Amino acid sequence: GMNGRYTSLLADGLPLYGGQSIGLLQIPPTDLGQVEVIKGAASALYGPSALGGVINLVSRRPSAEPQGEVLANATSRNGQDLTAYGATPLNESFSASMTGGYHRQSEHDLDGDGWLDIAGYERWTARPRLYWEGDSGANGFVTVGAMTEQRTGGTRAGRTAPDGLPFVQSQDARRLDAGAILELPIANVGTASFRGAAINQDHEHRFGDVIEDDRHRTLFAEVSLGGEEGRANWLTGIAFQSDQYRSDAFADFDYTYDVPGVFAQLEYEAADDLILAASARADSHSEFGEFFSPRVSALYKPGGWTMRASLGQGFYAPTPFVEEIEAAGLSRLAPLNGLDAETATTASLDVGYRRGPWEANMTLFASDIDDAVRLVETGANTGGTGDVAIVNADGVTRTRGVELLLRYRWDAFTFTGSYVYVDASEPNGAGGRRTTPVTPRQTAGFVAMWEEHGRGRLGFEAYYTGKQSLDDNPYRTESKPYVEIGLLGEITRGDLSFFLNGENLLNVRQTDYDSLLRQTRAVDGRWTVDAWAPLEGATINGGVRWRFGGH
Repeated sequence: GMNGRYTSLLADGLPLYGGQSIGLLQIPPTDLGQVEVIKGAASALYGPSALGGVINLVSRRPSAEPQGEVLANATSRNGQDLTAYGATPLNESFSASMTGGYHRQSEHDLDGDGWLDIAGYERWTARPRLYWEGDSGANGFVTVGAMTEQRTGGTRAGRTAPDGLPFVQSQDARRLDAGAILELPIANVGTASFRGAAINQDHEHRFGDVIEDDRHRTLFAEVSLGGEEGRANWLTGIAFQSDQYRSDAFADFDYTYDVPGVFAQLEYEAADDLILAASARADSHSEFGEFFSPRVSALYKPGGWTMRASLGQGFYAPTPFVEEIEAAGLSRLAPLNGLDAETATTASLDVGYRRGPWEANMTLFASDIDDAVRLVETGANTGGTGDVAIVNADGVTRTRGVELLLRYRWDAFTFTGSYVYVDASEPNGAGGRRTTPVTPRQTAGFVAMWEEHGRGRLGFEAYYTGKQSLDDNPYRTESKPYVEIGLLGEITRGDLSFFLNGENLLNVRQTDYDSLLRQTRAVDGRWTVDAWAPLEGATINGGVRWRFGGH
């Protein structure tokens, strides 16, 4: 129920993707080993960018022999992907890997209104990594990454927006990053860890006649020391992060946030089936002052049961980049003034049970955000700077919900059902409350999968998305519920795999209900309404994967 900007996206524990303008679909998964997810306020260990949790993408480690993979994919919407991964040991201490990819997508105006429902893009990525394994558990890791992407949306060539003028919406992006991790055991003490990263992102945005060139830069450094004493594990450290933004066209929104901090964690095995953990962090933000972020949790595992409870607090420093501004640019936004940092308290209770082929899980979750930022109209209505402003909401933004999961395994078959209920509300600016827009109250899913190693897999999936409250939509105040169905098939023959995947086979499209395009431009500058359902319709993709060497 919380906005995506509150989640910290990491790569191997490092903030290599910066703070803005990166999406999961821009990251090739070819070298992905596993995904680690921490739900709820995780600022106690990960800083202010983790108010809503952490997603850590962990890469595959090279094996003892050379290995690699090449994947080619094409879609029915004229999209193509080509990615490659290779890894090899260099000697007894060093190994290396390399991941690269080329991705492209053609533009599509599926409903013929002149506005592109699917943006076109062309993207290149590359990421080499170097690993070091020393004596007594010492290890190190160095990586650099590069991405360039040209993305074009808005009105299609030769067509215009409702005001009779063309409106191209495009973004050219270039990102360079570097990161390193070093872990050194210290006799009779523990393990010292050093982490660092530097990221530079250059963008050229175009919103019609407005060109916005900008740069995002992030510097990160952390030193920690951890160890074990009896039934307790401890960790303490210091960290520093600097986030900088510079705009060529709108310098009033430039900022530099420097945040030094200290943190500590203690994990204690109170019994064979009970683990208690507490962590805390103190940050000194250069713009918004001092913050204390605690988190406590307990894990209890009696028999086949697993019970986990957590309670945490954190903060998030406001920037101009709320969702509406990311979509429309800065040209109509008033300079930020008098904002407070957003603070949140999150809690969850997770109960799981496993017995034989059955697995069940229930999670209760809640969050309260104070001073959540939102975009409001100022009444200027000049079509220029100052039409909208970012303010702190006068009240608490609340989310309450429950997530249910049931899984059954039978031989090579796995059946999974899930259901999520979310009650999210926020102050409406008039002393009352409203349902948080574009947040479905009910979602559900069912997945059936057959998989045998070395032969292939077949899968079926169906997902239900319930009604969503809509804000500033001239066509409706509430969305329609919809169902998406997908099928997956893959055949493996030796080192080759051939796959075919169908998504949204019922061809659900938002533009079958209403136009995505507004008849008049919104005050914040957008020509489109919020997307509350799929825009691309049914899509088939297929391709081949070639794996070689050790697996």
